[in-house]
Amino acid sequence: MLIGEVARRSGVSARMLRHYDSLGLVRPTGRSGAGYREYSGEDIRRIFHVESLRSLGLSLREVGQALDDPGFAPSALVDDLVHRTRDRIARETELLTRLRRIGAAEPGGWQDVLQVVALLQALGSESPGTRQRAALSSADEVPVPVEALVEAVLTESDPNVAGALRWALARSDGGGALLAEGLGSPVAEVRLRAVRSLAGIPDDEATALLRDALAHPDMAVRGYAALALGARGATDAVPTLIAMVAEGTNDVEAADALGALASRPGSADRIAAGLVDRLAHECAGPSTRRRLAQALADIPGATASRALVELSHDEDRAVSLTAAYVLRMRDAR
Repeated sequence: MLIGEVARRSGVSARMLRHYDSLGLVRPTGRSGAGYREYSGEDIRRIFHVESLRSLGLSLREVGQALDDPGFAPSALVDDLVHRTRDRIARETELLTRLRRIGAAEPGGWQDVLQVVALLQALGSESPGTRQRAALSSADEVPVPVEALVEAVLTESDPNVAGALRWALARSDGGGALLAEGLGSPVAEVRLRAVRSLAGIPDDEATALLRDALAHPDMAVRGYAALALGARGATDAVPTLIAMVAEGTNDVEAADALGALASRPGSADRIAAGLVDRLAHECAGPSTRRRLAQALADIPGATASRALVELSHDEDRAVSLTAAYVLRMRDAR
């Protein structure tokens, strides 16, 4: 079979077949009377073998070694190909992510593209100061893509940079759904960064996600969500805030949030009843009773007052003194 027909049937160009011949990779068995290359059936089978191995990413040198070296062991080469392919995919994925982020910024021209690229590079800098400046310099005309901000805030360990990134996120559109994915991270620090970032976003989507976070298995996540919701006047955070007071987890902040929520119509009695229920628990030791007494200080109404009167006679002196002091403060108002 002449080279032209082989090229048509195999899909390998005549130019490439000549290249294979020059390398000694696939040499035609014979020549025609006019000097044209003639390929036997075995030659054509070797061409298909070459193309199959090339499709795996082997170089022509590696293909020749694989076909001609009787002692060639493919396992090591296959492992190497796996590593090379993974590295290539990682590089391509990184490039794709960068291109998507640039596209999300909707640049109006190449100058805008260059600004976005510079900001993305700055966010990945090893210098905390550079990262912080990048977050703070999110220009209105060419903002930092929200995906990049979320990725940065979920991985940022420097508190000053993290604060700047949360500020930038609060000014941007969206980001809530991406932060919600961070709440599902197996890494506790990432979960906390996600919920703190949501707490700084004042829109309805973030509020809904914070409400969902009240059922999160991580108590720290539930606590941050409850404090943020309490600041927004969301009374569905009350049970979690009461639990925080009882357990001594950010209890001062939780008590302040309960006091603020108690000013809302119909909330004071519910909050007081929840705190009193906690007092009735068998596991409510002296330190728990003292914290609950302090939390009752800013809860108006008869239910809170009765509970404080009872606590002023508590067997633990610290608890009784705390309750008595709170009662005096309430009377003085």
